[in-house]
Amino acid sequence: MNRIRRLTAATPATTAGTRRRAATTAVTLTMAGTLGFGVMTPAASAANGPCYDGRCTTTVSAPKTIKVDSRKFGFGKLKITSISSRSVRMSAADGRLSGSTSPGGTVQFNNLKVWVKSVSGSKAKLQLFPTRY
Repeated sequence: MNRIRRLTAATPATTAGTRRRAATTAVTLTMAGTLGFGVMTPAASAANGPCYDGRCTTTVSAPKTIKVDSRKFGFGKLKITSISSRSVRMSAADGRLSGSTSPGGTVQFNNLKVWVKSVSGSKAKLQLFPTRY
């Protein structure tokens, strides 16, 4: 005759394993906080703006300047100069690079692509993403 033994949540083996995992997780999180992992990234991003690394979705109205990493993209400011229902005009590198596109289109400045997701009134929803990772 085969007997089936049921394990419940209160068995000593599972309780000890759960405690061990919780203790390991707590130590890992404490060490990460002590060593400062993850602390520099939000602080650096907050100081330069959410689009600094070239990865963001934002809604803008013209004129608007978006700060980006000049070492990564070759220019430090992306300027949205005008927005209409038919086109969004932008420039970079102090006007040496310029372009425009209709809603749904993209413009590429060096290693940065700007996708105009939509236009509503005088506001445009943009998504920025780098072409090289």
